[in-house]
Amino acid sequence: MNQKKRVVVTGIGIVSPVGNDLKTSWENIKNGVSGIANITYFDTTDYATKFAGEVKNFSVTGYFDEKDARRMDKFIRYGMVAGVQAIRDSGIEDSPQIDKNRVGLIIGSGIGGLPSIEENSINLQARGPRKISPFFITGAISNMIAGNLSILFGYKGVNYGVTSACATSNHCIGDAMRYIQNGDCDIILAGGAEGSICGIGISGFNACRALSTRNDDPQSASRPWDRDRDGFVMGEGSAILVLEEYEHAKKRGAKIYAELAGYAATADAYHMTSPTEDGPLRSMKQALASAQINPEQVDYINAHGTSTPLGDINETNAMKACFGPHAYELSISSTKSMTGHLLGAASAIEAVFSIMAICDNVIPPTINLENQDEQCDLDYTPKTAKEKKVNIVLSNSFGFGGTNSSIIFRKI
Repeated sequence: MNQKKRVVVTGIGIVSPVGNDLKTSWENIKNGVSGIANITYFDTTDYATKFAGEVKNFSVTGYFDEKDARRMDKFIRYGMVAGVQAIRDSGIEDSPQIDKNRVGLIIGSGIGGLPSIEENSINLQARGPRKISPFFITGAISNMIAGNLSILFGYKGVNYGVTSACATSNHCIGDAMRYIQNGDCDIILAGGAEGSICGIGISGFNACRALSTRNDDPQSASRPWDRDRDGFVMGEGSAILVLEEYEHAKKRGAKIYAELAGYAATADAYHMTSPTEDGPLRSMKQALASAQINPEQVDYINAHGTSTPLGDINETNAMKACFGPHAYELSISSTKSMTGHLLGAASAIEAVFSIMAICDNVIPPTINLENQDEQCDLDYTPKTAKEKKVNIVLSNSFGFGGTNSSIIFRKI
């Protein structure tokens, strides 16, 4: 049997509530800066939740054509900018060493073009079917970040998007890893994007009582593992990784951030929204087996950590079951405390922060952890970042439908 090829990260792009590039986003995360504020996109007077993690000062200028951008839902625009950033960062944009037939894209979204669906539904009722934009469908469906980037750069390898709620981006990254390991592609852009901060998005999550309603202090609303947590905070944005076969990257002299060493995906097979310990536990165990590392080798976990009453306890119990006594030695944090929950883009943005923790030997903080829940008794890096040698990071993402995913990055 042929040995699987190694996969490394050679490019990063990010658009987020804490910054629209890698340097700004990572500096804000290390410094515990929150991107949560009152919603500006629509009038929230009648809404139970009036805040979110919006992307601020965003522009496509310098990345792709503004006329094309007007025909796209904002999640596609976010993904396009993050994708172009990642391509430029990796040095593959104009490289003669790249066979474009062996460059692929697997980029997904948990919900897709919800604002466009909302807007066109209102337009349909008010003005009739002849007034629907001819660009509505192609500007809203979830695979169109991959499709548009493929067309823009001429990449002709595998091309699709995954939609699996909050585990979306990890599934995209994991699928891409396996294509490269098996020799089907040399390079794949992988990640996700989300832009669902709109009336129907906020009211929909309010209806299922998932969102925090801490309207008097939005920046403190996302508070994973705190006993006063009352739900997650919606965020938006995109993160894209350039994943590349290791020898291919070395041959062209690429900058390498880290190795993507392990991946696993499991199902709870239990309930649409309520979690179980079993699914996350098996996801973490299988990711460790995939990376061929022992639990004691993991230095940091970027946790799912959504700030929901049940979810935080469930993940804590799963980590204890997976890591045993080492769970109390691990550094853990939830960067969602600063960005909010980016749904289908969450695991991609958290992959970026996991990689940067390895590069800088810094554990990012969990802000707003004032009164730790007694049932959540691990080291969640409260309030401030800490310096620590970081060789191996595990990042978790779990989603509605009982879908679970874990990925592992390793210093190289």
